[in-house]
Amino acid sequence: MNTKTISDVLQAFRQEEISLDEALEKLKFLPYEDLSFAKLDHHRAIRQGFPEVVFCQGKTVEQVATIVERLAERNKSVLATRASKEMYEAVRRLVPDSIYYELPRLIVVNREEARQDDDRYILVMTAGTSDIPVAEEAAITAELMGNRVTRVFDVGVAGIHRLLAQHEIIQQANVLIVVAGMEGALASVVGGMVDKPVIAVPTSVGYGANFGGLAALLAMLNSCAAGIAVVNIDNGFGAGRMASIINHMR
Repeated sequence: MNTKTISDVLQAFRQEEISLDEALEKLKFLPYEDLSFAKLDHHRAIRQGFPEVVFCQGKTVEQVATIVERLAERNKSVLATRASKEMYEAVRRLVPDSIYYELPRLIVVNREEARQDDDRYILVMTAGTSDIPVAEEAAITAELMGNRVTRVFDVGVAGIHRLLAQHEIIQQANVLIVVAGMEGALASVVGGMVDKPVIAVPTSVGYGANFGGLAALLAMLNSCAAGIAVVNIDNGFGAGRMASIINHMR
């Protein structure tokens, strides 16, 4: 689809030859920008409500900087995950208003605060302090996508009284993200406490038999508590995105 095609669609709408819904449907699948090493989907926000997110791991510093720059030219919000400090320094030279969150390794451009529903919030919980980097990836993702987020960290089952002390805030949450390594038991416990969706995030935190998060992943997948969905190991972004979609549903 080129400029002429877009112009024809808009002209047809202006002349009432097609409806607004028909025009939007035609514009939902506009073309991408071909950078040879990446094809940027500049119209993902139209289809999915948020611009394309950059997964930086495995990309060069120059590739990340170029991609973020091009996305920032056309979108008010940009999110890049698994980014190194070196990548951020290169991005900042091209996009001065970008921000780096070192713990979750996120690059963020946020030029317009998304409207939040103060009556509904996403609760992000961790079993331990070592799980916070993944939890922060989830929390910041959800905040950038227009959600009120509350955090409760280090309430694992080894000291379950710490978890029970958060009973009120747990019950009032609209969606819960539970981040846990080791054996991943926290998701099952929380899942048995609430009637809201629980998104479980296994982390690679743990000793040898944790198998880089596989033990936690399998425990969460085999939970006997109803209402738990599980994302991939260390996938804070995926959890934040899913929680945002759920939290915005009416």
